[in-house]
Amino acid sequence: MAEGVVEKVTAIAERVAASEGLEIVEVDFKGSGRRRVLRIVIDKPSGVTHADCETISQQVGTILDIEDVVPGGSYQLEVSSPGVERKLTKPKDFERFTGRKIRVTLTEPIEQRSHWEGTLREISGDVIALEAGAGKLIRFSLTQVKKANLKFEW
Repeated sequence: MAEGVVEKVTAIAERVAASEGLEIVEVDFKGSGRRRVLRIVIDKPSGVTHADCETISQQVGTILDIEDVVPGGSYQLEVSSPGVERKLTKPKDFERFTGRKIRVTLTEPIEQRSHWEGTLREISGDVIALEAGAGKLIRFSLTQVKKANLKFEW
């Protein structure tokens, strides 16, 4: 049930976000009973404001209520920014943040390591190039990425 809800909410949220110049980074639906939380993470190049979160919350929340998208009664809707160490999941995320430091966990080790940090150099098709040290470039496919995040730099 949760997957179907996430797909419907994502479609609705993407329509609303597009009209506001925002992108949907992630939609997540967790919990049970009265502790269900529907979380929508939004972003935009200039950064997310409180007003952006409020707009998405009000517009998406109204549509969800009218269309009764979330069955089973009450839930809490949360809308937030992805934060400074945002997840990278889609090819366009990797394209957008080329040149930035990232942290990656792979499903299959490269050189006996599954965890890598470095500068995202490029994504070409489904192949990502990460500079993991002076002159050390590793390549892996997007399908090998278990988890990837921007790495906050002071």
